[in-house]
Amino acid sequence: MEPMESLGDCPVIVVGAGPAGLTAAYELVKKGVYPLVLEKRDRVGGLARTEVHRGFRFDIGGHRFFTYLREVQKLWEEMLQEDLLWVKRRSQIFHGGRFFNYPLELINTLKNLGAIESLKILSSYFKAQWFPPSEEKTFEQWMIHRFGRRLFDQFFKPYTEKLWGLSCDQIQADWATQRIRGLSLFSAVKNIFLKTNQPKTLVSEFQFPVLGCGMMWESFKSGIEKSGGRVQVDSEVLRLRREGSLIRSIIFRQDGKEVKVSGEHVISTMPLSELLLRLDPLPPEEVIESSHRLKYRALILVGLLINRPFVFDDQWIYIHDSEARVSRIQNYKNWSSAMVPDPSKTSLGMEFFCTEGDPFWKMSDEDLIRLSNQELSHLGLVDRKEVHEGIVFRQPGAYPVYDLDYSRHLEVIQRYLRTLINLQTIGRNGLHRYNNQDHSMLTAISAVKNILGEHHDLWKMNTEQTYHNAPAF
Repeated sequence: MEPMESLGDCPVIVVGAGPAGLTAAYELVKKGVYPLVLEKRDRVGGLARTEVHRGFRFDIGGHRFFTYLREVQKLWEEMLQEDLLWVKRRSQIFHGGRFFNYPLELINTLKNLGAIESLKILSSYFKAQWFPPSEEKTFEQWMIHRFGRRLFDQFFKPYTEKLWGLSCDQIQADWATQRIRGLSLFSAVKNIFLKTNQPKTLVSEFQFPVLGCGMMWESFKSGIEKSGGRVQVDSEVLRLRREGSLIRSIIFRQDGKEVKVSGEHVISTMPLSELLLRLDPLPPEEVIESSHRLKYRALILVGLLINRPFVFDDQWIYIHDSEARVSRIQNYKNWSSAMVPDPSKTSLGMEFFCTEGDPFWKMSDEDLIRLSNQELSHLGLVDRKEVHEGIVFRQPGAYPVYDLDYSRHLEVIQRYLRTLINLQTIGRNGLHRYNNQDHSMLTAISAVKNILGEHHDLWKMNTEQTYHNAPAF
């Protein structure tokens, strides 16, 4: 057997080069601590990376850059400066064969719904206020209390079940309280008339890197390396060797060989279900069983090149149509014109959610591109003959699932991870929390502070500090 290579000792090993992992590494080098970052993909950014095809740039997950966290805003501006654009938000919802402006606008909403349907929705809403559910354990109960049964069934339920692959009565209310806190039919109507009480997710303007969201994380990578840290891509972590309560070393694969590196501290952004199964020796059986019970939703992005300079003027459109398989459509030219090198063309990103390994995940690229063409035609956006070319990107573990059992299993995992005194988990998958990049970055900043002697409980970080940009409503 070929001997294992060794990189020696490293003060901090960071697993994963998405927003959280790179932020942690950058904060470390600023403090004179030089980490090693291991990323299994061929580029950094994770779900926030930008892929390039024939010069066209495709963001895998659409990320608006807005935050109320001053530490995070300062980092963004420090990285890109003049390459961080200000962009006016534009988005719509496709429902019932019509396009609704989002955030909602009075004339547009009434015109699309009609007077009779609007009255039925209001009647259903008041009924829900008079006879509220006895508990709000599920997403369905939470939503009906705030929007009424009719609006929920027609407007929110089809999209949510398409996104998660679960019935709404099988999704915990935790997801709604985290993602759309403060939103209700009353607040929506009030905002239509008074333009007040706007939920923090619905900012009218945001910042965005001129070459796509991945440009930010490539800049972080450069900053880390210039300051003495190391970022190694194509480096998949295989095992985390532990002795009692300490992680002593990590084994990863690079260029077909196994490499060992020892570390004093480990920061992981890896999905918890993967992390626990890579511990050597393995955790107790109860912890392994809980890791198997955590679920994730995968994303397939089909990038299309359209032979037309203009398709629609939104950054993205949410598809609340149960007959369409696509959930959201990005228009990259409307994020930044520099993402589209040929002004006579438009590039779109068709987002499909599925479960890794299911029949949809295994569908061939050709069939996925063909389906995307059909759906664009069905929605009345693009004629099939105008689609010039397509490319497919698959992202496993994109979104942690909030099913009815997740919190119980997460508690078991949390208790065990607290016993590993030199391991911290951060970010969306590291905490199994559906946060966005600014909050993921905050967990990274706090993890570094812990290494330097402070005491922050990452599992109890205040989610009120999170301002989301989810594929929600």
